[in-house]
Parts: sequence; C-alpha cells; structure tokens
Amino acid sequence: MRTLETGFAAHIAGGETTLANCWRITRSDSVVLGFTDHDGTLSFDGTDFVPAHGLDGAEAPAKLGGQVDTSQVLGVLHADAIAEDDILLGRYDGAEVESWRVNWADVSQRLLLRRDSIGEIVREDGVFRAELRSSQQGLNARHGRIYQGLCDAELGDARCGVNAASAAFRGVATVEAVEDAYRLRVSGLAGFDAGWFAFGSAVWSAGRREGLRDGVIGHARNGGVDVLAFGVVVGEWVEVGDTLAVTTGCDRRFSTCKTRFGNAVNFRGFPHIPGSDFVLRHPRAGDALDGRAVVK
Repeated sequence: MRTLETGFAAHIAGGETTLANCWRITRSDSVVLGFTDHDGTLSFDGTDFVPAHGLDGAEAPAKLGGQVDTSQVLGVLHADAIAEDDILLGRYDGAEVESWRVNWADVSQRLLLRRDSIGEIVREDGVFRAELRSSQQGLNARHGRIYQGLCDAELGDARCGVNAASAAFRGVATVEAVEDAYRLRVSGLAGFDAGWFAFGSAVWSAGRREGLRDGVIGHARNGGVDVLAFGVVVGEWVEVGDTLAVTTGCDRRFSTCKTRFGNAVNFRGFPHIPGSDFVLRHPRAGDALDGRAVVK
C-alpha cells in the first residue's frame, strides 16, 4: 500500500482536487523528456513537464504474481515533443518511463505511481500509442551464462580484454552510395582487409542516424569498393556523405579469438563441448577416440 505525504493526502481527501498526470521519459541515449496532460508546464526534480497536446494515460491494472503489468500512453505527435523519426529510428525502444500523479497547484505534492519501460509503439495518422511494461518485464531477460561453443563476451568489454579502441580495429567510413535498404557503399576502409568489419558495429557520427549504433553483419569488397551490410534497415535513413565509425567484428569462435586477436586465454565460450552432430555421429574406423580436445 502506498503512503501519501500528509499534505497530498489532505488535498485528495478534500474532494476538490487539482491533479494532473506527468510522465518522465529517459531514453537509452540519456535524453530526458517530460510531458503532462495539464495545460501548463510543471517542473520538479530538475525536469520540465510540458503540455503534450492531448496526451492521455490509460488505466493500469495491477496483476498478482510475476505477470507483466501493462498500460499505455496515447498522444499526438508534434515537433516540440516526440518526433516521429525518433520513434521510427528506435530511440524510444526500451526507454524508462516514470508516471507521476501531481497537484499542479503545488508540485511538491506528488506521488510516483509506476516505473515502466516502453514496449511496442504504434503510429498511425499522426497519433502514437506507447505500451508501458512494468518492471516484471526484466524477468523475461536472460540472466547468467549458457554453456555453448561460442563466446558470450562482447568484443572489447572487460571479460574479453581486447582493446577495441585500437586503430587496428577501428575505421571511419563515409557513405558513397546506397545499394539497397541494408547495404551501403562506403569509402575510407581501404586500409583494412575485406571482411574485417563483418559481425562488428557502427556508430553514426552524422546524418539522421547520428548517435545510433548498428550491427554490421557483412563487409565485402567489390572492385576495390567496400560494401557494408547491416542487420537493420539503414538505406532509408542515410544520405551520401554521412559518416560512421566502424569497429571490427568477431564471430565468437575460438579459432577467430586465437588467430585474429591472439586472445585465446580470455575466450568465454566452451569450445570443447561436443555438439549434437558429434554426439549423434557413429564411430568410424580411423576416428580419434582417445579423449583429445575437440578444438585445439
């Protein structure tokens, strides 16, 4: 049960109230936005909550057990609040949302109702509908490790140990042409081997995707021209001249860790676990069945 501050409780018990809803959104890129269904700007905790042109919060049912509680916020897109491009580019995916009930006549009287994350966002006819998922959503995330042949570390993190910021592993590319929705022709990577940036990542430093990180799934060189392939649609959002910083990739195999990075001692997979094909294979004459390692 929530305990209300004495003044806020007295205001609610008085019958005639001056209440408003406020939402504070913290995006994954640390941008903080505040919105309210009141007709004037409200400010508290260092955030200005601006009127959001008909923003409306639906009822939020509470469920017993570990089920994920969901509610939604419905509002009209407008340039000063939530840009449609930012939604389409995923800048709000997984953003944290705090829902407050506030006495707009005295904002010191307020109550934090929920702390959620943004799930699905639907857009149609200039209106957005954002699904809010409760903190139980975190129970659906994978925790711990999985015994598998591939490494489960991220290239360059503390568990990996490779200095991914080294000039040998990073390059700056400029978009020269859009091949299709997923592939771009770029310049600036001629000093690296073809395929060097496959399974890597790219951080955009200019253009409409500025600040976003995208996974690079392929790096080919055709006639001296480098082509990067991405796992998401990028062709509709970039233009010739946009720049991006590309970091080399790792396919998470033991052989790659050993030969490309010289980092076998930090390999975080389990390459000696036989796979299903090995377990189901029938013994054949000449097979080495003396207990030696599957991977050297």
